[in-house]
Amino acid sequence: MKKTLLILLLLTACKEEVAEVPDPMPMTEKALSHFCQMQVAEHGGPKAQIHLDGLQQPIFFAQVRDALAYLRSPERTAPVSATYVSDMGAAISWDEPGVENWISLDAAVLVMGADLAGGMGAPEIAPFAEVAAAAEFVAAHGGMIIPLDDIPDEAVLGPVELQLPEADS
Repeated sequence: MKKTLLILLLLTACKEEVAEVPDPMPMTEKALSHFCQMQVAEHGGPKAQIHLDGLQQPIFFAQVRDALAYLRSPERTAPVSATYVSDMGAAISWDEPGVENWISLDAAVLVMGADLAGGMGAPEIAPFAEVAAAAEFVAAHGGMIIPLDDIPDEAVLGPVELQLPEADS
């Protein structure tokens, strides 16, 4: 009996503590995009926020594509405790993605290859909470529904050729 109790106590002491997953934070006008330090709210398209262990505030991204690039980057130093993306099915419009309609990236239905650019003008990965909303978006804007793990690195880490307006002569 003493031996069993001792083993249970040791197992309990050795058990790793599971970190509590933080809730998403509303996007405010003061939220700056991690890479460019521009105000996130000033740009259309879906947004992302990543919570890092040890930080009280998330880091925001003006595009979901940028958040995926950050997650796949070898330069990331802190462990990620949660990643949230805009539910574009609950958004007012592409230009107004919402400030509190966050869903977990892991639960999102993702659309890649649509004809709409993200907030920084690059191709975007559009997230939805519901498959039906994603399918409706694909019917209207093209692209395809794709699992997160199937998004190729080149789609988020590769260079982007932006279509800039020609300068007046």
